[in-house]
Amino acid sequence: MTQAEVPVGSQVYTEHHTTHKAWKWYDYFTFNIDHKVIGIQYLVTTFIFYLIGGLMAVAMRTELATPDPDFLDPNLYNAFLTNHGTIMIFMWIVPASIGGFGNYLVPLMIGARDMAFPKLNALAFWMVPPAGLLLMGSFFFGGAQAGWTSYPPLSEITANTAQSMWILSLVLAGTSSILGSVNFVVTLVKMRVPSQKWDQLPLFCWAIFATSILALVSTPVLAVGLGLLLFDINFGTAFFKPEAGGQVVMYQHLFWFYSHPAVYLMILPIFGIMSEVIPVHARKPIFGYKAIAYSSLAICLVGLFVWVHHMFTSGTPPWMRLFFTISTLIVAVPTGVKIFSWVATLWGGKIRYTSAMLFAIGLLIMFVLGGLSGVTLGTAPVDIHVHDTYYVVAHFHYVLFGGSVFGIYAGIYHWFPKMTGRMMNETLGRIHFALTLIGANLTFLPMHELGLKGMPRRVAMYDPQFAHINVICTIGAFILAFSTVPFIINAIWSWRYGKKAGGNPWNALTLEWTTDSPPIIENWEVLPVVTHGPYDYGMNGHSANGNGYGEAIPPEPSATR
Repeated sequence: MTQAEVPVGSQVYTEHHTTHKAWKWYDYFTFNIDHKVIGIQYLVTTFIFYLIGGLMAVAMRTELATPDPDFLDPNLYNAFLTNHGTIMIFMWIVPASIGGFGNYLVPLMIGARDMAFPKLNALAFWMVPPAGLLLMGSFFFGGAQAGWTSYPPLSEITANTAQSMWILSLVLAGTSSILGSVNFVVTLVKMRVPSQKWDQLPLFCWAIFATSILALVSTPVLAVGLGLLLFDINFGTAFFKPEAGGQVVMYQHLFWFYSHPAVYLMILPIFGIMSEVIPVHARKPIFGYKAIAYSSLAICLVGLFVWVHHMFTSGTPPWMRLFFTISTLIVAVPTGVKIFSWVATLWGGKIRYTSAMLFAIGLLIMFVLGGLSGVTLGTAPVDIHVHDTYYVVAHFHYVLFGGSVFGIYAGIYHWFPKMTGRMMNETLGRIHFALTLIGANLTFLPMHELGLKGMPRRVAMYDPQFAHINVICTIGAFILAFSTVPFIINAIWSWRYGKKAGGNPWNALTLEWTTDSPPIIENWEVLPVVTHGPYDYGMNGHSANGNGYGEAIPPEPSATR
């Protein structure tokens, strides 16, 4: 029975059904339609792709430790460069943050037994592994070598079979994203328990709602651009061939109309994770709930009007540079609202420096630094000066690695007890955090100087004057790679032998913590009833210690259904 069939209109639910306690391990390798199984399938699968993309990055940094191409063949370097970026964005951050956390948490946070369309949900996941295998298989044909942007005419003259596989991989991943987004929107609109109003929705759900709308608007545009490129490569058309009257710049418009909002597809769910982790581990109501919720929608809207700042050097007329400089700077406003709200929440809170909270604070530091360099790149004069230099590489790694990956780790440490029923080891978690923070900054911070001094990106050879800075970046990359070791050991060991978590180890107030850890197959024996806001620490009678940040009191379940 689906949530849509549950009688509504009262706080008492009378559905009768059979609930099983838990899935077996082999159920996670099948076409399972349970949202929790699918969420974990996303997280594990995409983490494997993250390790593959990370190994490619280490190989490239090893090559860049010296100015000459003495470790990787230049063509293989180009293939690693292309697939590293593609894997990290389309096979790791986007599916992990939306598909992984979104699938696992959204139904639990709204009191639903599953997503609105469970079979469609499973189908969306099972498009991801073939998409990744297509990328890996492209190496048997030389590997796609035109970079993750794959601008024509370069993408039309290098390794055509591999480039076609790259395109088909992205089309599969994009289709998966569209199916998942439809499911999230319908689920959030139709499947909430009747007692949960929109202004009682956890901020992670608001973030997933905004992300899904953005994906539904922008992803089809990328599919059109990739489809036309595929025809140019394989069927003799000339949509993007200048010698036959094609428009190269049109591809750039189609690509960036999706790919800049893709930054928000990656970061909005992470913002949602931050809004759950910070108040719980600071023991304090979130500051500016409505401002954070509405700023997600504002980022979704404004994010659709900033793509041209990637094309300031592509013959963009001055009036467009002015318009898109302004729109790019405006998107910093709702983003700043979130940052200030999280800082205000931390201010005066009873902070527990757990691994989840450390990664959340680390994200704040990294993302603010990345945001400041982003503001400089959003203005045409600076962007033209440093375009296609390592300054750009430094910026988007601070935003995407510092923002997204730190957020994913914060989410894993926060919800691991809910997913497995066991706590992660905090000592190993803190070692993981320290190595990640040091490695990330040692790798990406010196790249700002490389860019300002003029070192171009996407090259395997460079001027020897940049060698010493590249050595520092390479050392940082090795530390960053090693930082995953304590995490992997921690995840496997804790899953088997970690301390048992109980239903609500953090004393959180959102609905997912009102059921067992891990949840039973249909989430609750008795559907929960929302009696207060998700962050009402010290409010509405939830003060237990008299200092304003009382111990959490979870929502009372209904007596019967």
